[in-house]
Amino acid sequence: MATHPLLSALKANKPAFGAWLTIPGSLHARTVAKANPHISWITVDCEHGLIPLTPGAAESVSAIQSAVQGSGPSAIVRIPATGASDSTSWQIKYALDAGARGVLVPMVSTAAKAKEIVADSRFPPVGRRGFGSPFAHDTWGVSAAEYLKGANETVLVLVQIETEEGFKNAKEIAAVDGLDVLFIGPFDLSLALGYAPPSPEAHPEVDKVIKEILKVSHEAGKKCAIYCTSGAQAARRAAEGFDMVVVTSDVAAVTEAINNQIEAAMQG
Repeated sequence: MATHPLLSALKANKPAFGAWLTIPGSLHARTVAKANPHISWITVDCEHGLIPLTPGAAESVSAIQSAVQGSGPSAIVRIPATGASDSTSWQIKYALDAGARGVLVPMVSTAAKAKEIVADSRFPPVGRRGFGSPFAHDTWGVSAAEYLKGANETVLVLVQIETEEGFKNAKEIAAVDGLDVLFIGPFDLSLALGYAPPSPEAHPEVDKVIKEILKVSHEAGKKCAIYCTSGAQAARRAAEGFDMVVVTSDVAAVTEAINNQIEAAMQG
């Protein structure tokens, strides 16, 4: 199959550092993808970002994958529908048919929902995903036959654990066949457990829960990811054993860079 830096990092058991995309536009997505050669993956956020699932996600995915001489970071699409919704099935289809290297579904709280998500992300006989998109294989840079043959082993399925129920069911969720990554959303998880959001670190009691989800994921042979807001925080989480770590978002990075340069200019 085509290049897939995130999958390569996960197979090599190396921390995969990523960025979060919330602003629409192919030029913006391409700029983020080319910002640093060590970005393994970029999440195209169609839940809380302003990127529409269609056609916005497809345009961002294409721009990310075509960056860096056609071998850009792995594009992961977070769909807008949560695990509490009945709309995840068609939204997963849209994301993967757009050529995403993986799909991230927020607020997944049960093993039954995780099994449904896996089924919607895999072609028969292991799943129920329909085949026919004229764009998915092209975005991957392979033939339709090659994509059909390899997609079940290369498309990543990620679910977010960010509710109290999801934490309580984490062991059962992690045991679901075909699920690749449990992704911890520390902000919603904190709120769900009755604590303030991380500022910038999570409450110690929430951090215990985070560490338990990491442990459960690895015991089941699954990877574990977490959202961070800085390079220093990301480095600590990687040292703790997290496999996928968000380092920053586009909005945070732009805001920080502009602020730092303006402050420097004013001191000159």
